[in-house]
Amino acid sequence: MAWRSGNLRRFFSTTSSLFDRPLSATKAARVTEQIPPSTTLFVSGLSGRTTNQKLREAFANFGDVIQAKVVTDRSSLSSHSKGYGFVRYSNLEEAEKGMEGMDGQFLDGRVIFTEYAKPKDTL
Repeated sequence: MAWRSGNLRRFFSTTSSLFDRPLSATKAARVTEQIPPSTTLFVSGLSGRTTNQKLREAFANFGDVIQAKVVTDRSSLSSHSKGYGFVRYSNLEEAEKGMEGMDGQFLDGRVIFTEYAKPKDTL
């Protein structure tokens, strides 16, 4: 697409912005979509130093952790963390406690965020 002077002027203008456009219907649906409660939590913001064991220990304060997994980059030789992981609890009540208790907390020097994991079939 060729940039015309009108497009550039509108792009750099302080009165009219390309960013003021409303979200499309599909994007708006994704933003407002609620993830159903799950025993598995998605944890983002993890440090590269966070291991599966450290993740398990941090979340074990809130219930019985069945599995804690830091997702790593398989293409790198040293399997660097991708900065996110998953924690699975034995029941929904413990998962909710873990999510509320660890959301916004520090782990290995980084603030982490937790939410219910999306089911695999919706990915």
